[in-house]
Amino acid sequence: MFDMNFIDDVVKRLSDSVPPDLKKFKNDLEKNFRVVLQGIFSKLDLVTREEFDVQKGVLAKTRAKIGVLEKQVAQIEKFLPKTKAKKRNQ
Repeated sequence: MFDMNFIDDVVKRLSDSVPPDLKKFKNDLEKNFRVVLQGIFSKLDLVTREEFDVQKGVLAKTRAKIGVLEKQVAQIEKFLPKTKAKKRNQ
């Protein structure tokens, strides 16, 4: 879900920018701004900063594990050709 405080802030900025002649429609305009913004943001498939930070942490841990596994595979690959060469010679 998108941060409603952000939407409220944008709605306030938009309603504050309404020309003085239209101030009597301020409440209706704010409701319409809010509905339109919520619709737009829901279509964008956005995530919150908190969700993003969690996934960023998961990705960092995964990259670290992959780095360790790559080193282990490299060590095993160094050993395997020696073992195969010994078996061929016997």
